[in-house]
Parts: sequence; C-alpha cells; structure tokens
Amino acid sequence: MRRALELAARGRGFVEPNPQVGAVVVRDGEIVGEGWHERFGGPHAEVVALHAAGTKAHGGTLFVTLEPCCHHGKTPPCTDAIRAAGVARVVVATGDPFPAVAGRGVETLRAAGLDVETGLLAAEAERLTAPFRTLVARGRPWVIAKWAMSLDGRLAAAPGQDRWISSGASRALVHDLRSRVDAIAVGIATALADDPLLTARPVEGSAAGPRQPLRIVLDGQAQLPLTSKLVQTARQLPVLVAVGPQAPGDRLVALEAAGCEIWQGDGADHAARTAALLTELGRRRLTNLLVEGGPTLLAGMFAADQIDEVWVFVAPLILGGGSAGSPPSLPDVPRLAVEDVSFPGGDVLIRGTIGAPRITSPACLGSRFASG
Repeated sequence: MRRALELAARGRGFVEPNPQVGAVVVRDGEIVGEGWHERFGGPHAEVVALHAAGTKAHGGTLFVTLEPCCHHGKTPPCTDAIRAAGVARVVVATGDPFPAVAGRGVETLRAAGLDVETGLLAAEAERLTAPFRTLVARGRPWVIAKWAMSLDGRLAAAPGQDRWISSGASRALVHDLRSRVDAIAVGIATALADDPLLTARPVEGSAAGPRQPLRIVLDGQAQLPLTSKLVQTARQLPVLVAVGPQAPGDRLVALEAAGCEIWQGDGADHAARTAALLTELGRRRLTNLLVEGGPTLLAGMFAADQIDEVWVFVAPLILGGGSAGSPPSLPDVPRLAVEDVSFPGGDVLIRGTIGAPRITSPACLGSRFASG
C-alpha cells in the first residue's frame, strides 16, 4: 500500500478534479503490476495496474489507495475491470466520498464474491486525497497559503532593495507548486506593489512547458492597471478579477476589453465575498488554490478559516524596521500540524495543514485494519 501511495502522488497536478490514486497487484508475494491515475480522463489506477499484470492478476491481491469506482464516468467502472481480471482479494486504503461511489464500490466487489479489506494506511490515503475530499464535501478548493519571511517576521524588504527574501532553490519549489495547482490568487495590494505575472516558470531541460494556473486578483474596486503584466498577458493566460458590488462599471468594461474575466461578488463584506469566490471556484471544479498574499488577504482568510495548508519559507535574515504588530490571543491562533521541514538554499521551508477537518471514509465501509 505504501508503494501504491507513492505511485498515486505522481498524478498531482495532472488528474484534478479527480483524486490521486495508485494501485499495485501482488501475487505469491511479488508485485506483478502497478499503476496510477496519470491524467484527467485517462484510465484509472486499477485498470493500469491490472493491465500491467495481465494474466498474473488472476488469484492475486489488488492494493488500491481509494475505493474503486462502480459507475460510468469518463471511463467504465473499475469494479468491472477488477472482477474481469479474476483477482481474489482487494485491499482498499480509504473510501471514495463521491456520492456515486461512497461505499458502493466495496459493496459491489463483496457481492461478487471478492475478499475486500479496508482501512490500511487510511490516514495517509485521506491526506493524499484531501483536496478532492474538500471539493466533494465543502464545495470549494483546497486552499494553500504560501509566503516567505525573514527571521523577524518581515514579508518584504524595504522599497528599492532586492525584492526576493527567499533563495533561488525556494523560488524553484514555488514555481513547481504553481504548476500543480489550478489557480493562484493575490490581493490587489500585492498586484499593485509587485506587478507579478503569477506564472509557473519552465523547468530547465524540460521539453514541455509547465501547466499554467488560472491567475486571480481579489480587487474590490477594480483597480488593477491596464498596463500591469497580468492584464497585458490576459489574452495568452487567463486572468480572473474578483470585484465587489461597488466596482466602477467603466473599469469592469475596460478590464474585460483587455481580456480579463470579471467575477463580481455581492457579499456584505470582504470575508463573505471571498467565501463566495471559493464556492464559485468549486463550482468550476478547481481543486487546489494557491494564495500568495499579501498579508491582508492571508490574514482575512486565516480569520475566516479558509486556509487548509501552509508553505512558509523562512529566510536566515533579520530585516528590522519596527514592530510586527500585536499578536492575537493564543486561543485564537490557528495551530499548524507540521508535515515536513526542509532547507532549500539555506532557507527553512515548513509545510503543514491548518484546521482541516478529517474527512473520513463512508461508515458503511467498516475496517479490518487500524489506520496509521
């Protein structure tokens, strides 16, 4: 199952809005086939692994990280392929929360006489599929907050100085992350101050260009300049400008004429409009949203419990420049469940989740394994 989880992770950034899934076929103690869901619309992991195993799958065991589908979507039901392959046993890490499956895949296999066990490494599988589960259960994307800061908590150097706090190695990781999310969002203050492109940089030596996300600016009054890099490239790479109900009409017309898409929220305040925007992105089946700042946008989303994952790069610098502000009371501070700490280019990268509810498997699956 650990191998299946490793394989599943290879699909990140290619399979959305589908979940990342991996599968391994074992017979007589040896792996005879393996695979993962490689791209949206392509064959599912079980089908790839069973095809690789061929006749050796007969009488063997299929390990799969997510409950096999039992309905017709872009591909036929995986339960049909599993039964046709003649495997004797299926081990499922965690259930599929999608309403058309939600326990029915396991029930279908058991009804066909297969030995089905569930719950092996369930926690790891649920974390891997957390963006998909959030989209299904909450109707919005999984939100990743990213920022870089100095040791004394500064998010930027003084005006006129080098704008980069983090190292080149850290920035390369960010560009890889950008290529694997569906959208990137910044607030209007960041757009005005930095004039960013918000694109994923090509990987050196790669023949194919990186996948480019939808670029989003939260811009209540439609202030984004027509001369900005975002607007100037809007006809090549999509830009969505999320505005408030009082945004001037002439500005909306000008931005649309320049190639931007306008989304107008009618919420009573910024938090309500941000929540409505997340719902709209969920309606569009966007699975992962990267929020790159600035501080006001990030603070508002943290306060509204809209952040699921954090990537924070801490550079070994002391920038100084005054007080960082009064902290909130400790009971109100979000707690980070640290998942990984690394040291790209001398920085410290801390990654983890914040306040993300564990979305468990359907109760009807039961479990014959202890998760973990």
